[in-house]
Amino acid sequence: MKYTKLGNTDIEVSRICVGCMSFGQPFEDFLLWTLDQKKSQEMISHALDLGVNFFDTANSYAHGTSEEYVGKSLKNLGIPRDKVVLATKVYFNEGFLSRKAILREVEGSLRRLDTDYIDLYQIHRYDFDTPIEETMETLDSLVKAGKVRAIGASAMYGYQFHNMQVCAEKNGWTKFETMQDHYNLLYREDEHELIPICEQYGVSRIPYSPLAGGHLSHTGWESGTMRSKTDMTIRGKYDHAMENDLEIIARVDELAKRYGVSMSEIALSWHIKRGVAAPIVGASKMHHFDEAVKAVDFNLSDADAAYLEEPYRPHTIVGALKENLAEVF
Repeated sequence: MKYTKLGNTDIEVSRICVGCMSFGQPFEDFLLWTLDQKKSQEMISHALDLGVNFFDTANSYAHGTSEEYVGKSLKNLGIPRDKVVLATKVYFNEGFLSRKAILREVEGSLRRLDTDYIDLYQIHRYDFDTPIEETMETLDSLVKAGKVRAIGASAMYGYQFHNMQVCAEKNGWTKFETMQDHYNLLYREDEHELIPICEQYGVSRIPYSPLAGGHLSHTGWESGTMRSKTDMTIRGKYDHAMENDLEIIARVDELAKRYGVSMSEIALSWHIKRGVAAPIVGASKMHHFDEAVKAVDFNLSDADAAYLEEPYRPHTIVGALKENLAEVF
């Protein structure tokens, strides 16, 4: 496994991050395909054996049980706290990113993760109701209190991220060190503005959905898995551009066969090629992590990367919100 530092911090993470949305108690109103505590712990243990030390979850995943499963698993496995990097998020909760909400939610996350501090605390979306000064000052106070080591942001418009960074700079507050954006071979809209802003500030990119909800890991469109059948979020992200996306998927398959590797390895190695620090890989089977780790050492050529990118056509914005959600989960 190879490692890198997050942004301008001394936090060293593996080049693959475990996405923990697949861990937690299943709920009818959220996810039906999550893994129970025992299976979650087995997956976490396997990732650790592969050299992965970076785990990303959220206060909203499986109504908080994802954080609980991660915390309990690490305790059961006897993993020293300083040997793992724990990241979680705040926004999909009452009050969004208000000071009151952040202070309440960080305590809940600390309790569920069974830890004294969070390595990377991320805002899950942009809050249209709360002044950015209130949000940034509150996040800065968590860093100064030692409850959080670094802060990050997730899916938003470039101007929003830029304004928040400028706000922190002007007031001497902690700036974001990471961006968890929606980015993969089937969705590259952030290349226009958000990614250049990340590069301007030396922000590490840790994209979610690097395999486009599994679409980049197999041929065709449907996979027949429980997730593909029940996850309406994935359908909302990708079904509208299926025709164009299938062209790209076919090229991923072509290169995978040419080099004798899995499609996942090709798709994830493209992330490394394009400067991503650590794509966040969710998995329900151990071999998914095996393939992800192999991708770190697969060197995709410039010509191959260009070949994969060539069919891409502009997509509808997915991830960044135009207003706060009427309901939170």
